[in-house]
Amino acid sequence: MTSPAKLSIAVVGPGAIGGTVAAWLSHSPLVSSVTLCARTPLDRLVVEAPDGRLIEASPRVVTDPAEITAPVDWVLVATKAYDVAAASRWLAPLVGPNTHVAVLQNGVEHVERFAPFVARERIVPVVVDIPAERSAPGRIQHRRDGTIVVPAGEAGETFVALFAGSVIDASTTGDLTTVAWTKLSLNCAGAVNALTGLPGGVVREAGVAALMRAMVRECVLVGRAEGADLGDHIPDWVVERAETSPPDSVNSLLGDRLAGRSMEWDARNGVIARLGAVHGIAAPLNGMAATLLSTME
Repeated sequence: MTSPAKLSIAVVGPGAIGGTVAAWLSHSPLVSSVTLCARTPLDRLVVEAPDGRLIEASPRVVTDPAEITAPVDWVLVATKAYDVAAASRWLAPLVGPNTHVAVLQNGVEHVERFAPFVARERIVPVVVDIPAERSAPGRIQHRRDGTIVVPAGEAGETFVALFAGSVIDASTTGDLTTVAWTKLSLNCAGAVNALTGLPGGVVREAGVAALMRAMVRECVLVGRAEGADLGDHIPDWVVERAETSPPDSVNSLLGDRLAGRSMEWDARNGVIARLGAVHGIAAPLNGMAATLLSTME
């Protein structure tokens, strides 16, 4: 019995998520090579795993699409959701006749964002929940094992197999819509932190938990209209997670605001108001959050 052919991987955007994934994949027995597509050079990847181990890797790093000489089997896009135009510059040299493009981003519009640049059937939307923070280029703290969920099917099974040797729990699902909207329910409430400039403990301030519940309730109603199977318990579940998180925890939306970077206000909140309008469902709280966060930029 012959062993399956090893796969070549390119990761576009070696931030906290992209860098963590690239480091683990560099040690996968199913991977022949990992290429990092970055804005600036870095010497290597050093990821502190949840159990304290250091996962180190020295993948090839390129900073210009012109440096790509051949397509790869898989392109993993791990940029911010608003950075699609920049990420798309890498696709032409990386995508060949058999390449799949896995989109590891926030929100529920993974396929729609990249459909202008690559055939829809090549796109694999990925709902990723990997708590990780980058302290410097190539230096990442992977705080908790995390999960990756992709649609069921041959491409999804191949993608999941790549993470078999890592601490990341990768799986397939027949209902990615529900998985994506469940995560969006968590993410949309994080706008409160970015708007107030305060970490996780703000949920304990008067009225904040009720505000978060109302924001999540809007998300649930729009998600259901989009076909997601979301229960009435979701708003309370989101608030409970916020209340039991460390009070000094900083979500990525707040982290971007504090660092003066662009924020994913559209992928986290604007999309709820936009798609709500399509279905005739009002989502004023998420619309307000998106508007205010956009003006802060």
